[in-house]
Amino acid sequence: MSVAQIRRWKALAAAATVLVGLALPAVAAPTASAAAGPYDSTYYKNAIGKTGAGLKASLHTIIGTGQTKISYDAVWNALKVLDQDPNNTANVILLYSGTSRAKSLNGGSVGNWNREHVWAQSHGNFGTSAGPGTDLHHLRAADVQVNSTRGNKDFDKGGSAVGGAPGSYTDADSFEPRDADKGDVARMILYMAVRYEGGDSWPDLEPNDSINGSTRFHGRLSVLKQWNEQDPPSDFEKRRNQIVFDTYQKNRNPFVDHPEWVAAIW
Repeated sequence: MSVAQIRRWKALAAAATVLVGLALPAVAAPTASAAAGPYDSTYYKNAIGKTGAGLKASLHTIIGTGQTKISYDAVWNALKVLDQDPNNTANVILLYSGTSRAKSLNGGSVGNWNREHVWAQSHGNFGTSAGPGTDLHHLRAADVQVNSTRGNKDFDKGGSAVGGAPGSYTDADSFEPRDADKGDVARMILYMAVRYEGGDSWPDLEPNDSINGSTRFHGRLSVLKQWNEQDPPSDFEKRRNQIVFDTYQKNRNPFVDHPEWVAAIW
């Protein structure tokens, strides 16, 4: 071994000696948690920290306790407040089309807007009686003809363009809303699945991954989960949730406040 190699070996040995017993700084493992919401310590306090069936059960109790129910006639005026165009207080924004239309044009004729049940009535046979039939968390203003085109179809991707609703598509057994409404639709459907569990004289509503139109089921769950992630709650949706809580039903859609709870349950 040359003199230079010996010197290099000694230097490395000395450095190794210095490092022996040296405590390296601990590196904290990354954690992933959703931002706390303003109602987490009050309204949602019994749900925080739970997941899966436990979270669903807690939310069902929370959103069903003390809920105020309104009549189907009262839904007209409620939608005029809830779906109000933020840029024109005389109008409402229509689901599926995004059109701004005069509040006074509510009715059943061409050119009117009416009350769309996002969870179709036939997927539970609940009609328009106070309860799921008048629950404002899934009732939205929609163009009469577009509403008719949607009918009671499940939600899925694809199909032909829907007249009067740019960006929306439909086929024989499914309906795809425009991108700006995809997350809204998903969160409304999943709210209904948590709120109505069969314990208060109404059917046990559940999402499934089918488009067969079965009573008490609505699909397609895998697509709804994608839409929830792709289209986060907008200011319009958050405002609506707050007014339903403050003014009408005294309950909230938890998936507007915590969209990450969709994946935590399903």
